[in-house]
Amino acid sequence: LLAVTASVNSLRCEPVAKQSFLMLKWECPFGNNSGFKIKISNTHTSKEQLAPPCTVEGFEQTFQTASLSFFSTYNVSIITLSNGSESSPVDKLCHTSISDPPPPSEVPSVKVISHSSLSVEFSDFDSRNGPLEAYAVMITTEEQGPDSLKSKLNNTYKDFKKKKTTAYVTYVRKTKQAESPSSRSQNGKNIINVGEGNTTYGYENGPLIPLSSYRACVAGFTNITFMANMIEGEDSYVSFSPCSEPVLLPQDPGVIAGVVIGCLLAIFAVVAVGGFIFWRRRRKDKRNNDVSFSPIKSKMIKVENFESYFKKQQADSNCGFAEEYEELKSAGVHQPKFAAELPENRGKNRYNNVLPYDISRVKLSNQSSGTGDYINANYMPGYNSKKAFIAAQGPLPNTIEDFWRMIWEKSIYSIVMLTKCVEQARTKCEQYWPDKQPKSYGDIIVTMVSEVVLPEWTIRDFTVEKSNTPESHTVRQFHFTSWPDHGVPETTDLLINFRHLVHEYNSQNPMDSPTLVHCSAGVGRTGTFIAIDRLIQQMEMENTVDVYGVVYDLRMHRPLMVQTEDQYVFLNQCVMDIIRSQRERKTDLIYQNVTAMAIYENFTPGPAFGKANGYHT
Repeated sequence: LLAVTASVNSLRCEPVAKQSFLMLKWECPFGNNSGFKIKISNTHTSKEQLAPPCTVEGFEQTFQTASLSFFSTYNVSIITLSNGSESSPVDKLCHTSISDPPPPSEVPSVKVISHSSLSVEFSDFDSRNGPLEAYAVMITTEEQGPDSLKSKLNNTYKDFKKKKTTAYVTYVRKTKQAESPSSRSQNGKNIINVGEGNTTYGYENGPLIPLSSYRACVAGFTNITFMANMIEGEDSYVSFSPCSEPVLLPQDPGVIAGVVIGCLLAIFAVVAVGGFIFWRRRRKDKRNNDVSFSPIKSKMIKVENFESYFKKQQADSNCGFAEEYEELKSAGVHQPKFAAELPENRGKNRYNNVLPYDISRVKLSNQSSGTGDYINANYMPGYNSKKAFIAAQGPLPNTIEDFWRMIWEKSIYSIVMLTKCVEQARTKCEQYWPDKQPKSYGDIIVTMVSEVVLPEWTIRDFTVEKSNTPESHTVRQFHFTSWPDHGVPETTDLLINFRHLVHEYNSQNPMDSPTLVHCSAGVGRTGTFIAIDRLIQQMEMENTVDVYGVVYDLRMHRPLMVQTEDQYVFLNQCVMDIIRSQRERKTDLIYQNVTAMAIYENFTPGPAFGKANGYHT
């Protein structure tokens, strides 16, 4: 009897960011095979390829397909070949990645509206590489190419006014907004008025200068990424239209009229100056009677009064919280960051606008290898200690060794990771830990000894040792896997329960051991987690709560902590839900997920667990 040729197992297909091919993966079937026939098809095309044979049953095979179309769906069929016979096909529907939109050849149409404003009219970009998510109108005084424009996506009107740049983004529009009739011209094209003084997504659409020449260009995005209200050009999928020809703005009519009636204006000016001086004196007197203009650093509220405060701030679409969050934006921003800005350290920063303040940055010991003492991380205050936490960016390929060096030198027993390594096809953090085999990171050797995977988070334990020394100990990583970038968890319970889990473990560790917390930039999700830990302890110990004050304090130690207004509102919602839960159940703040907790209570990682062998402070 002829043996039946076995089909492949566990066929998977993965898009590759900004690439038109697919990565196919499957498990090698049992029995002999001479290779695999792969058919890739949809309504527009059909391709066949051959993949080499495999020999180890169950071993994962990886195959890169030929180039396909972006943003397309394909049926992938794999047939095992063996001695002239074929297996039954295994089929899978697969989707290729989106990419930069094809750059348009059409030049935007620019028309003068007034001495300080223009209209820019442009057609929709081609969506074959993915649906257009947003457009940005850029103004420049010079001819610009695509590479030059991409580097200027984070330039603003203020930068232009200060003569720091010759090109800037003046208006950002998400494509959903473009559906309104007012945003379209009669021929169906997009139309943007430049110079109206409004602000969109952090970019000011400021008035232009009379008697100056301007060009307009348009950026189209299939994926737009913001960091601290600025477009991240490297992480976004973007292309650019050609820039328009220069358009000269007319003189301000007021200036022309001023020449005609100059004498009258001169007289008026004398009167105005006198009035201004009088007004300034009155204003100064009034200011002397006002309260201090220094920013508020605390808004302490008793627990029993928090619900009425919460309802007040939540009214009118969280208007009160939005005002509080706006006040926090200036906290700490003028503190120096000299170490982060040194040329030799710039490549160690994941984001150019998230740099650690010198006053609180973590310093590594100087190494003979010459890597220096710099790492993008700051000590952060907790409830009981000024250095209860270390907030760090997710490691880059060139900073993983420094990351483990920090863990060793700063006596770190627990890591809280709040990002996936890859989110929405973009690398947010390098995988800095080994999977199965021990791995050396410089002179630090790391071995994973256990991994417990749960729906919302994963717990890993590592043995960490240093070369040529007998010391070793265990580090536990709490990896929260259900928190979207720039967003908030699905429910407050998720974050609260996760915090209790981490806190319970940390209570077994030495008091002077900081908890290392990181996401991608180490500010948004990281700040939210550290804040909720402090707030819970504050409520338990003082029967008061100060969300504003805690976030203010964090921002004095690292920029942009609690990065979005949504995260700030979410913190307040967590506090509100905790208070209601206490009132309704009349019980302490405890971790409720008994089933999950039992897993950790019954898990014993090894004899080195919880011991500070060989650490120096």
